[in-house]
Amino acid sequence: MARRALNNPRQIASKSCGCSRCLADYPPGQYGERRPRRDCIGSWQARFRDPTGRQKSKNFTIKEGGKAAAEAFLDRTRTDVRERKYRDPERGKIRLGKWWAEWWEVHQMKGAIKTRNRKRSLWTAHLEPKWAEYRLIDLEYMALQKWLTHEVKGHETQKKVKELLVALLDAAIKDGERISVNPAVHLEVTAPKNVKHPDDLKPPTTAQYALIHAALPEYYQRIFRDFAHECGMRPGEYAGLRLHCLDEAERVAYIKEILVLDGGRLRRQAVPKTEAGFRAVPLTPTAWDALQFMIDKWKPKATRSRIGDGLDLHVEELLLRGPRGGALNMNNLQRPWKRATVQAGVARQIVNPDTGRLEWWPRIYEYRHRTTSRLHEAGVPERDTQAFLGQKRGGKVTWIYTHESEGARENVRAALAGEPSAEGSGLRAVK
Repeated sequence: MARRALNNPRQIASKSCGCSRCLADYPPGQYGERRPRRDCIGSWQARFRDPTGRQKSKNFTIKEGGKAAAEAFLDRTRTDVRERKYRDPERGKIRLGKWWAEWWEVHQMKGAIKTRNRKRSLWTAHLEPKWAEYRLIDLEYMALQKWLTHEVKGHETQKKVKELLVALLDAAIKDGERISVNPAVHLEVTAPKNVKHPDDLKPPTTAQYALIHAALPEYYQRIFRDFAHECGMRPGEYAGLRLHCLDEAERVAYIKEILVLDGGRLRRQAVPKTEAGFRAVPLTPTAWDALQFMIDKWKPKATRSRIGDGLDLHVEELLLRGPRGGALNMNNLQRPWKRATVQAGVARQIVNPDTGRLEWWPRIYEYRHRTTSRLHEAGVPERDTQAFLGQKRGGKVTWIYTHESEGARENVRAALAGEPSAEGSGLRAVK
């Protein structure tokens, strides 16, 4: 092991010092006249080697403690290097925008397409305009908290922005400790969590669905009334169904992949929303007949193409398609759906409490809520309902998708008035 240098730390000559050594290194005629002095006022330089073996140094002025401060720094640094705790402060000076580019190079391949698109959108809309030019070591908790509170609107948006920022800075700590602490960890989501009115969450009633279905073009009645209303699948799941996904003997549809919109382009995704999305969905006679109608009309190929970049949809294999034979997506489903809900007199606009934007009710997605409520009313165990819907967590089935039965209000009113309920059963007084 090499011996340590005896002149470490060492004093560096200064152009403003008048000691004999500094005057020799920086002659008065060339660097200006200085008053002679006995003691040097130059900075003390501490030299050390980082974990990779490269020599580095740091200077300490007399005001900063001079030799004593340099020696204390050397003691701490050598210990950190030996115990693998050393953090190079220069690596923390990278701009957040540049660090995002490095981080995103890896993470743009992780997770579902919608999740990746959401992260990129959060960066572009919120983090990049404000913080891209800041160095990692300059990010401070209070500045971040003020920004989150005053400039990021909505509870869910604040929550997602915080999650993304925490992930970015956690990665900086893992990458050779570019920063020592994560200032985003303790950020608080201050926007109130707004809750929608139950009537804005529940699906349409049977009568409302009948009006909507009657207003749909005949072709879309097959898709919405006869299939989506009967199976409880997500739109991307039934849009991605292919002939090899059907079991004719069992009359079951297997969810193996989905179609998703990615920046306006339709893509194939090899994995459903969650791993629980891989499932077998039993089809009612009505839903099965709807599929047979589509098979007879489009005569899909029974081939099983592999998913490449996701952009090659292989439409010739799809079971459910648009009226012109193209792949289904939320855009070509939303247009006839919205027109039908408006024509039926069912549609209404509601304000999203987080974004403040106007949204239309009911959504196509309400079919899943309706299906879940029907299963609940029929007494199907929650575990079976969870598996049927492809939900990862069973609690979601009870608290989000299940709604009061259509006759619940009349039954409660009748019970409170001491009258028999419409269904012959209702609330009973406990004696």
